[in-house]
Amino acid sequence: MSKKIQRVLLKLSGEALMGELNFGIDPSILKQTATDIIEQQKKGIQLALVIGGGNIFRGAGLAQSGIDRVSADQMGMLATVMNALAMQDAIKKQGVNCRVMSALAIDQVGEPYSALSAREYLDKGDIVIFAAGTGNPYFTTDTAASVRAIEIEADLLLKATKVDGIYDSDPMKNDNAKRYDSLSYDEAISRELGVMDLTAMVLCRENKMSLGVFKLFDKGALAAMIAGESIGTKIES
Repeated sequence: MSKKIQRVLLKLSGEALMGELNFGIDPSILKQTATDIIEQQKKGIQLALVIGGGNIFRGAGLAQSGIDRVSADQMGMLATVMNALAMQDAIKKQGVNCRVMSALAIDQVGEPYSALSAREYLDKGDIVIFAAGTGNPYFTTDTAASVRAIEIEADLLLKATKVDGIYDSDPMKNDNAKRYDSLSYDEAISRELGVMDLTAMVLCRENKMSLGVFKLFDKGALAAMIAGESIGTKIES
C-alpha cells in the first residue's frame, strides 16, 4: 500500500454499530465513527461507505428460520438502508454533506446507485454511503463493498471489525491466536481465514484492490490505516 491514498471505501459491519448493545445502534458509536470519517474527509480523503445490516436483520439467518431466501435477503438489504440513513444523519449533523445511494429503488430516502454519479460526488467532497448491498439476493455486503470499491476506482478498501486485524484463529476464543500483519489474497483464501466471503476476496484479488482490516473502536485507527501505518492487517494481490 505504498501508493498515495486519495479515495477509500470503508466497510462497516452492522454489528459494529451496536457497540455493547444486543440490537440496534449505539448513538455514541455512530457519532464517533462519523467524527473519524469527517476528520479524514477534511484532510482531502474521498470517503465512501458500505454498512451491513446484521444489527437489525441478517438475510441468511432469516432464511434459516424458514423465510424465503430472496425475501430474507431483501429484508437484510432494507436493514442496511436504515443504518445508512442513521450514518448520513450523524455526518450531516456535523456539517458535512452526505449522500445515500441505494441499489434498491427507494426514491424518498436515497437516490439510485450510479458509479459515475458516485465518483462525481466524491470528487466534490461529499461522503457517499452505498445502501442495499448489490441489490441482489445471495450476495453479502462484503461482496457489495468489493464491487463498489472497484466501481468507484477506490485506492483502498478498508473493513472495520471488532478485532484489530486478521488472526489464524478466533482471538475471542483462543488467547494464543496470531495476528497477521500482511497477507496475499491467495494466502487468505487458501487458509480460509474468513475475513470476507470468498466472492468478495476473489473480486479484490482479480482487480488488484488493496484491503485493510482493523478495529473500529481503536482511536485513530482509521487515520492510521489510510496513512499506511503498521496496524491491522493488509492484504494485496
